[in-house]
Amino acid sequence: MIETSVKTTIRKQSGEMVLFRRYKIGLILALLAVDETTRDQVLAAVDDLVAKTPGLTTQRLAETMVSVLAQLAPEAAVRYQEKEAEQARTWQQALNTEKKLDALLTQDDKTLHENANKDAQVFNTFRDLTAGMIGKSRGLQLLPEAVAKAHVRGDIHWHDLDYTPLSPMTNCCLIDFKYLFAQGYTMGNAQVTTPKSIGTATAQMAQIIANVASAQYGGISVNRADELLAPYAEMNYEKYLAVAKAFVPADQQVAYAKAQTKKDIYDAMQGLEYEINTLASAQGQTPFTTLGFGLGTSWAAREIQLAIFAIRIQGLGPEHRTAIFPKLVFSLKRGVNLAPEDPNYDIKQQAIVCAAKRMYPDVLNYEKIVALTGSFKAPMGCRSFLQGWRDDQGREVNEGRMNLGVVTLNIPRIAMQSGGDQALFWTILADRLAIAKAALQFKLARTKEADPANAPLLYQHGAFGRKITDNVDQLFANGRATLSLGYIGLYETGTVFYGPDWENNATAHEFTVEIVRRLHEACQQWEQEDGYHYSVYSTPAESLTDRFCELDQARFGQVPEITDKDYYTNSFHYDVRKHPNPFEKLAFEADYPQYANGGFIHYCEYPNLKQNPAALEAVWDYAYDRVGYLGTNTPIDKCFKCGFEGDFKPTARGFCCPECGNHDPATCDVVKRTCGYLGNPQARPMIHGRHVEIVSRVKNMSQQEVNTSYVKETR
Repeated sequence: MIETSVKTTIRKQSGEMVLFRRYKIGLILALLAVDETTRDQVLAAVDDLVAKTPGLTTQRLAETMVSVLAQLAPEAAVRYQEKEAEQARTWQQALNTEKKLDALLTQDDKTLHENANKDAQVFNTFRDLTAGMIGKSRGLQLLPEAVAKAHVRGDIHWHDLDYTPLSPMTNCCLIDFKYLFAQGYTMGNAQVTTPKSIGTATAQMAQIIANVASAQYGGISVNRADELLAPYAEMNYEKYLAVAKAFVPADQQVAYAKAQTKKDIYDAMQGLEYEINTLASAQGQTPFTTLGFGLGTSWAAREIQLAIFAIRIQGLGPEHRTAIFPKLVFSLKRGVNLAPEDPNYDIKQQAIVCAAKRMYPDVLNYEKIVALTGSFKAPMGCRSFLQGWRDDQGREVNEGRMNLGVVTLNIPRIAMQSGGDQALFWTILADRLAIAKAALQFKLARTKEADPANAPLLYQHGAFGRKITDNVDQLFANGRATLSLGYIGLYETGTVFYGPDWENNATAHEFTVEIVRRLHEACQQWEQEDGYHYSVYSTPAESLTDRFCELDQARFGQVPEITDKDYYTNSFHYDVRKHPNPFEKLAFEADYPQYANGGFIHYCEYPNLKQNPAALEAVWDYAYDRVGYLGTNTPIDKCFKCGFEGDFKPTARGFCCPECGNHDPATCDVVKRTCGYLGNPQARPMIHGRHVEIVSRVKNMSQQEVNTSYVKETR
């Protein structure tokens, strides 16, 4: 669809002046399925109207289009009016708080299962969902109309509408625990001072996590936890050493102090794991918590790392279930733990054993993270990365920084609307980027309206790295915070233009990389314009993988290999239904994060790895210089009735044991990678599209390949 060279503006019903886009008339005609002759005559009439009518309105434009259609294709004119009426009803329903509350009260599946970490049967969670229904309706009314309607249509997705813009909350963050521990802070009715032991430090950490989780709506990360906590373990050691000097023979004093401290470290880290998994934030869910660690080389830091793995491998409770939180992110670094000659190589071996049994840890590759993002740090939440940033004194700052929100583009829709015309694709993408920019700028403006008293721990007591009493913008401006432009469905987009097996087509691959590059360039331009940091984010899309696809099914029908799957593929990932080996998959995906450096993660799917952890190490080593962030997906489901361990069988009502048919969450432990985090779909069912996507995943190694020399040969 060719655009007119003359740039004409028209007035919308809201009064807003916008650029006339001829292709949009073509998209409407395509939805109405008119023939080519009718399409050309309608477009000619529209062109004539635009050329001769100053002060043109969208209403006049629509009237002209309907008038011509009524003469040439009356049934199409009727369909257009019906679609307009349906769109108006959808908009009103989106604003209807009563209807949204009814969906919750009637246990509507999509309402209940948007978030696999929320159990809607629990009173405090139900209360949060109830408030969220009101927040969504009112939030749409607060948004700019063009942004709100683009969200309702599914052109974009405004994330966390149940919390913002109704509230000026921030999204995810790296809490500045070091600052809080050193300076002290006030929480509730208590003034808290510097911890004097590792047990007190981890107890305070759990309390801080609960408080911060209730004051924002995204994930929480502890950066370099082993190095953070090591000084407090040293305090335990010094106390025991002082006692030992009085009561223990001289040649045994150090050994005694270290043995006692080692036990304290284990108890403290075990307590932290249990506390996080038993917490419930004000949102009625376990705080989405990530624990980053792996670079500490002191004896205390090493013991903290070893304790984290021993506790996770052991599991929770008498049945030794897999802990969902915290997400463990282990840092690999050349010279520290990568190779056998490195001082912490033994800890890497424990990380591999842990990943084979519990899926976590995911791994961060030090040099690659620095190359991609500008500095080394854990992700905020599951995958959101801060860019490297220095304060006005030139000091690198990571902790105490945050993300202000995400808006995600529906890329497959743009591809289908373009009809395979790449020039039109880029035109539509540019327009959608303009809407996304307006949405993100509104997120920013709303977040800046917060008063420090709204979230005292964040703003007034230092969780965000400074104590402020006036303008919160000083924590956001000049690139200190991030705003995220998300995207979904590069696989489906490539399929529109190059067919469903395009991953091995170099031209197709470059086209999809170019999409992410253009998103990156847009973010750079926005940052130049207003001084805030925008970055491209590979959206986890837990429920969005379902929502966008469902909306596009209603618009385009069951499009083979695109909407007929019932889900869209997350971000840049290789089609989950295919069987590239891990090295091929990572090589294919490696080009995208250089542009999507505001959020990314890679996964590989494996069979049981417990008998050959060296196979996993081979992939980790291969990935080290190629990708920054890598997760392990391997079957770890367990039936406590018959003892089966492995992959549970997918059914319409969830997953069941393939040996005895058990699907009772009380007597089985089903753990799947939801997106960035793990989830238990038996205890907390997932939305339909995500369930189908998980079921569709194919292993990137067969069990035979894991158990043979295949890995070493490929490596």
